Amino acid sequence: MKSATPFLMFQDGTAEEFMNVYTSLIEDSEIKHITKYGAEGPGEDGTVMQAVFTLKGQEFMCIDSHVKHEFTFTPSFSICLTCDTEEEIDRLYNKMMENGTALMPINNYGFSKKFGWLNDHFGVSWQLNLPE
Repeated sequence: MKSATPFLMFQDGTAEEFMNVYTSLIEDSEIKHITKYGAEGPGEDGTVMQAVFTLKGQEFMCIDSHVKHEFTFTPSFSICLTCDTEEEIDRLYNKMMENGTALMPINNYGFSKKFGWLNDHFGVSWQLNLPE
C-alpha cells in the first residue's frame, strides 16, 4: 500500500473554491495539483476532475462529481484541527461559521480549553480544538 488519503466529493462544483478558501486560511497548506473537465465533459467545463491539496501538511484529494448522488458529507467524518492559540481557534471558527452550522458551539466542554464542531457552508464537518 502506498498511502491512505482522505477524499472529498463535491456535488455542486465547489471543490476548487473549497481548496482556495482553506489553503489560504490554514498555514502550511497548498493546492498541489488540479485536473479540470474540459468542454468535452463528462463533467461541467472547468470543474474539478481530480485535485490534490494539503492542509497543514495532510494530503487530501477531491473532485466535483458529475454524477448526482443521494448522499453528501456527514458530520460522522470530520477534519480535526488542533490550534495553538485562542486567537487562532476563534479566527478559524468564526470564518468557518460564515453560512455554516454549529454542531457544538465553541466552548470549554471540560476535555480541552476550547472546542468547536461545525459544518461549513460547503457541508464539510470540522472539529477545532485548543488543548489545555
